[in-house]
Amino acid sequence: MKAEMEKIVSLSDGDSTAELQKYLSSLTNDQLITVITNSALKGKKVSTMIKGILKGSPPNSTEGSNRRLLVYKHCIPLCESGDLQTEVAADIIGLLMLETHALPGPSLAQLASLFVDAIKAGKMGSGKSLELLPTILTALAACEALSYGKGELSGEEYKKQLINSLCSSRWDPQCVIHLTTMFRDVPLSSEEMHFLVEKVLRMFTKLDLQEIPPLVYQLLLLSAKGCKKQILDGIIGYFKEQDIRQEQEQKHGESLDLEVQSIPQDQLRHVEGTVILHVVFAIRLDHELGREFLKSIKLSYGDLCPFSVALLLSVARIQRYEEQVFDLLKGAVIKSFKDEQLQQGSKFLQDLLPGHFSVAQMILDTVKNSVFGWDHVIQGLVQLGFFLMDTFGPKPGPFGKSAEGPVSVARTPAQQACKLGGQVLLQGFKMHEHIRGEILEQVLNRLVTKTASPVSHYLDLFSDIVVSAPMILLESSSKVTETFEHLSYLPLATVQGLLKAVQPLLKVSMSLKDALILVLRKAMFSSQLDGRKSAVTGFLLLLKNFKVLGSLASSQCSQAVSSSQVQVDVHSRYNSAANEAFCLEILSSLRRCLGQQADVRLMLYEGFYDVLRRNSQLASSIMQTLLSQLRRYYEPEQDLLPPVKLEPCITAHGDQVYLQEPLAHLLSCTVHCLLWLQNMRQAANPNGDDSDKEEEEEEEEEEGYQADLQAILESTTRRMIKCELEDFELDKSAEFSMGSSVGVKNNIYAVLVMGVYEVLMEYNFIKASYNKSRFEELLELFSHYNKMSEILKEKSGKGRVPSHKTPRSLLSMGFISNLITVLFRDNSQSREEALSVLRSSGEFVRYALSVVVQKIQQLEETGHTDGPDGQNADKTFRFLCDMTSVLMWRYTNIPSVVEEAGKREKRSTLSQLCLEGLLRIFTTCQQRFPDKMAQLLSAMEVAEKDAEGDDVAETNYFYIRQFQRALFTQLSGGEDEFNSREAQLLVSILSVLSRQLKPSSKQFVQMITWTVKICKETSFEDSAFSKGLLSLLFNLHVLYKSPVSLLLELCQDIHSQLGDIDQDVEVEKQSHFAIVNMKTATTAALLILSQVDRVLDEVDWLIARKKSQTVFDKPGSDEATQAAHHQDPAEKAVTLQLGTLLTALNELVQTALLPGTGTITLLRVLSRTYTILTTLVKYYIQVCVSQHSSLPARFEKLVKLSGSHLTPQCYSFITYAQCGESSGGGADDKKKKRRNEVNAAASAKLLRETTAIPNLIFGIEQYEKYLITLSKKSKVNLMQYMKLSTSRDFRINAATLDAALQEQDNSQTTESQETEETQEPKQKKKKQ
Repeated sequence: MKAEMEKIVSLSDGDSTAELQKYLSSLTNDQLITVITNSALKGKKVSTMIKGILKGSPPNSTEGSNRRLLVYKHCIPLCESGDLQTEVAADIIGLLMLETHALPGPSLAQLASLFVDAIKAGKMGSGKSLELLPTILTALAACEALSYGKGELSGEEYKKQLINSLCSSRWDPQCVIHLTTMFRDVPLSSEEMHFLVEKVLRMFTKLDLQEIPPLVYQLLLLSAKGCKKQILDGIIGYFKEQDIRQEQEQKHGESLDLEVQSIPQDQLRHVEGTVILHVVFAIRLDHELGREFLKSIKLSYGDLCPFSVALLLSVARIQRYEEQVFDLLKGAVIKSFKDEQLQQGSKFLQDLLPGHFSVAQMILDTVKNSVFGWDHVIQGLVQLGFFLMDTFGPKPGPFGKSAEGPVSVARTPAQQACKLGGQVLLQGFKMHEHIRGEILEQVLNRLVTKTASPVSHYLDLFSDIVVSAPMILLESSSKVTETFEHLSYLPLATVQGLLKAVQPLLKVSMSLKDALILVLRKAMFSSQLDGRKSAVTGFLLLLKNFKVLGSLASSQCSQAVSSSQVQVDVHSRYNSAANEAFCLEILSSLRRCLGQQADVRLMLYEGFYDVLRRNSQLASSIMQTLLSQLRRYYEPEQDLLPPVKLEPCITAHGDQVYLQEPLAHLLSCTVHCLLWLQNMRQAANPNGDDSDKEEEEEEEEEEGYQADLQAILESTTRRMIKCELEDFELDKSAEFSMGSSVGVKNNIYAVLVMGVYEVLMEYNFIKASYNKSRFEELLELFSHYNKMSEILKEKSGKGRVPSHKTPRSLLSMGFISNLITVLFRDNSQSREEALSVLRSSGEFVRYALSVVVQKIQQLEETGHTDGPDGQNADKTFRFLCDMTSVLMWRYTNIPSVVEEAGKREKRSTLSQLCLEGLLRIFTTCQQRFPDKMAQLLSAMEVAEKDAEGDDVAETNYFYIRQFQRALFTQLSGGEDEFNSREAQLLVSILSVLSRQLKPSSKQFVQMITWTVKICKETSFEDSAFSKGLLSLLFNLHVLYKSPVSLLLELCQDIHSQLGDIDQDVEVEKQSHFAIVNMKTATTAALLILSQVDRVLDEVDWLIARKKSQTVFDKPGSDEATQAAHHQDPAEKAVTLQLGTLLTALNELVQTALLPGTGTITLLRVLSRTYTILTTLVKYYIQVCVSQHSSLPARFEKLVKLSGSHLTPQCYSFITYAQCGESSGGGADDKKKKRRNEVNAAASAKLLRETTAIPNLIFGIEQYEKYLITLSKKSKVNLMQYMKLSTSRDFRINAATLDAALQEQDNSQTTESQETEETQEPKQKKKKQ
């Protein structure tokens, strides 16, 4: 064989082609094949030899072309067999490619079929020879005609048939990648491309996971030819499916059989990471691909999955897409939260649509997945976290104040999005070491730089980071120290949050603590008031948290902030002596503050009590400080009145007078510290046996200042009782106007004196130990306090602006809780006599209740109260529970008949105060302690008797029944005995408590039934009460089922109450709900319109959702044809909702509403209704165009209803609104008169707001315009139901015109006067 090979080679090198041809002809086919095989296996001179064979086989002769075909047919399987060296196979294929174009058509067709058969049979394992196929197909396409079956096909068609058969056949998974690579070089039409991509994407599931990334890479290269969206969607869809499978397998891991082929999670994540890299790389090179990707995500928010979120975040690293990606994700997050909120708030939507899909969850899953080496995603996650927190964080209110108080539960979509940002950053911080520095730096930077807007969300995040990883933070302590430098320039709230968050670190890091102390000392002398306040805050915090050993361990000392993860015993490293020295040094710094502004002193007085509780060793120095400060303002001469010096408490600057010393707070702080110390000593030493000498000395010192303080307080009490207001120069003749400096001074004095009285009341109550004569003294103190308070009220009421707000009470939350308990619930015989003294004073009892309401209000607004334990959430909650139980008992057990006397006076009865307290407690609990509501209710003792079982819902419903009973009692009396304020409070309480009921529970259904019953039977003419009751009804109803039928009945009631716009029409009298009457109808109409707006929101949302779905449903798909036969439930629901709404609005439009807000709101709602009808029509136009389905009969009915009923009535109503018809149908003279009065003012307002009318007319005309389009597309004449529009710029009123013409005929003589008279009102009307 060697000889033949060399002969062929030498002949091909020579010039004589004829000899070569002759020699080749002499060889048989088998010999030729053997020669080629041998030389190929040895790899010697094979390409030269094949060149020689091809050279000696001229393509124009039959023999030559057959020989060429033989060579091709033999070489292709040879290269595929894998026996050849790679370079040899590549050389052979390269040579054959060059010669392909010389082959005749039939040979090409044969070769192509050979390839297709080999692929079908799965023989194309290595894919080497596949490089030849594109060349063959290209050559085929260029052929004129080829025989195919019995006929002929052009080359292009033949190629199409081949590709079709190739894509329809079964592919061996091994050759998928080779085939995809091969198709890159084949010229394809868009249809073929589409067909091919579909085939490759179907093959994804058949491949091994490791083969996916290279296949994706080839597909992305292939995308240069088109089908970009299809390829990207396919890749994302595949991984979405894998993720879901993975999740299900993890959930049901134990229950599944072992045969189920599962994918290891880490392997899947690594593959996903590689694919993301490939896609991002492809997008960097091909911006068209990037645009397609973002466009497809934009169109289908609903199809997001953790993989596509990760992909988006990686794409965000390409600068040109960064902004778009974050905007897109922001939109997706907020839309997802809004949709969720909409669905949760409406039973109608919950029944209609399946569970909600949450983008937030996807993003958090992406964070979880990023552990598997997704470095390219992590950076995007950090950016996204900060982007969400910056965009949706709390906004600054007016004058830079935070508009929202601290929020314990994220309620609005914006708050939820902000919280999500924080979660992403916190999880990222925990998982990835290399981004910790960056996250920390960015958080601290924002705390320092964003001084104009609230930074509570960043403080929360920082605090979470400290708690989750304190030791990691110590590595970056330099960054924290750097932030300390700015402390004195930051807003006080930021400083407090920051120091509270850093506090666990201070215990373990000396350097941090030292740095902070240096900064605080500097701040102490800051020129800014806020800087000095920050210093006081910081020092007090340090004092609270650095315990001097030997301090009494009191059970109340447990502070909320703990550093459980920092396992270091501080005191073993830094001895207690050092701690004590450190604390005393801080105290001496703080003493300096006692000479500063009132605000700074106030902070000190409010902080000392907490410091003492944490560090009782500092008692003597704290008490000495307070005592010496108190002595400055105390009059030691026992016979002199008053016992306190008020002069030094104020300071003047120019003609302004300021408070310098908050005396009452100083006294309050001293009293609380003293009482606490006495309690602690008693608890620690009940028998009074002293052993230690040192202790005895300490005791003596303590007794020294305690005795001094007690003497001062006793003397002050005694003398304050003797004082008259004149002694303070504050009698009735004194001036209290805030305009003059004397008035301001007197106001300050008055508030200080009242504060002192309050503190003394608290001290004496505790010291009295239920002694009758001491309680009488207490009442005398109160009567002085009350006199002062009355004068203040009276004087401030006289000013033009009643600016008086009761000054904040200085009674502590614990005391007031205890006080009302003993006033109302204490039945012990021994105390009876003493307590009857207090109980007999109605004013005192009312005062106690009003302080309760005030304290709870403060808690609701700020989250804490003044005075000791005000910041301690657990204690505060305990006090709330006690108060609730007392107030509830007081309200339910003492009938309001007893209080009739209070009714004649213009102020709340005690029952009302109790109710107000309860309402505030329930709302506060829902906002501040949302998870403790059940605990609060079960703390109320009344429940123990009646409520069966421990069921939370039952307990809740038990109280609801109590309040229902109370309301029913109110309503069953006559209208004269009806107390509107109390009834409103009861309704508010019911609506707060009903929020705790699950809409699926039987209690909820009972609650709704009861509310409907009350609305149907109550006919009191009290619009405020009816507004509350109807709001409650709507809020419950919307969680039970769609409220449209309810709205219709209410609209009919309003129509029959207010009469028709056409005076000649007699409206059928019907009353479904007695609550709607002449007086309450307007209020009810406004409430109903706001509900209609809500229903329109839902309908609008549904239509938008359907619209986006039809974009994705391909025309002619199974779903589309199925939908044509059965109307989609969402479409059906939309049509039914709109149908009932149109009927309801039809009633309202015919109602003679009073001109003003009611009319304008109705016009607005009508124009919105037409806008939504137009949207629905546009949706059906889209459906008709894409699916060629017929219109549902229901929709035609809806169009008929709108055209024949609503539109004509709208035009009549517009005329009515513009002319301000002053009397309604069947209205008597009194009604007319009232309407005429209202009319003038309302018409003027209407003139200002005239846009409502043109907008409505425009809405109607747009609706009719699109109806015409839909009629053409659907071949259904929808316009037959529409009447010609009439309302334009001017109208000719035929009746008025006839009358005028008749008058003209009757009297020619007085013509000019007549026309003047009739003309004027007409012109006025026209203006309107």
